[in-house]
Amino acid sequence: MKVLLLTGLGALFFAYYWDDNFDPASLQGARVLLTGASAGVGEELAYHYARLGSHLVLTAHTEALLQKVVGNCRKLGAPKVFYIAADMASPEAPESVVQFALDKLGGLDYLVLNHIGGVPAGTRARTPQATRWLMQAPPLPVTRECHLQVNFLSYVQLTSRALPSLTDSKGSLVVVSSLLAAKFALDSFFGSLRRELDVQDVNVAITMCVLGLRDRASAAEAVRGVTRVKAAPGPKAALAVIRGGATRAAGVFYPWRFHLLCLLRRWLPRPRAWFIRQDLNVTAAAAA
Repeated sequence: MKVLLLTGLGALFFAYYWDDNFDPASLQGARVLLTGASAGVGEELAYHYARLGSHLVLTAHTEALLQKVVGNCRKLGAPKVFYIAADMASPEAPESVVQFALDKLGGLDYLVLNHIGGVPAGTRARTPQATRWLMQAPPLPVTRECHLQVNFLSYVQLTSRALPSLTDSKGSLVVVSSLLAAKFALDSFFGSLRRELDVQDVNVAITMCVLGLRDRASAAEAVRGVTRVKAAPGPKAALAVIRGGATRAAGVFYPWRFHLLCLLRRWLPRPRAWFIRQDLNVTAAAAA
């Protein structure tokens, strides 16, 4: 059984990386709006884009951290790099951030959604309470008392505002979701959007990226004792996201074993549950 499982995993890995048409030169001069750019995977995304010669607008909540990242991006060779500090819990923030990017860059080729918020511990996914929280409540600080979740409403607002520019440029929308994020909401919305774009023959790619825990001390501390998963190395995870977005891949999985979980999601619920239990300390989570 183990031999068959390892063989299957190896085949998936081989198939995923065999068809690699990533061309770094395609990102030279690309106009990129990146959220959550002040730390962790978002910071590493900014540095990779800078090395590749992209024009950048970076946003996050903390201005001082953004200024540091902007300075480093300039040293790495970014032709243009701007920043705007914004709190995505504010209903006005998505509109002002996208407009700022359009004013500074003249359009967008990539919208990379990477910011996160919080949801109270004990709020179960796939419930009306969880959905209302994701769509309305401002993010909580990342502590032991909350799980990491995306701020769903701001993702929708940013996408809606940037879509006309992405349509004009035949650009790409890259959505970064962590292992503990509310991926069910993202899958529902962006899956529907992808189908709508296909029906209308709109050439905008949507790349869904599933990563391990963000490479941040606060994130690791927040879920200590709940998960056995180690933080995804920022530079490697960020490069996987960029490659997927540039090649217009439908999905990116880092570590790559998350691809198997997604494949098992509907077909084989029991094996999927077993794999999840290997990553999650179920006893500790239930007792929390």
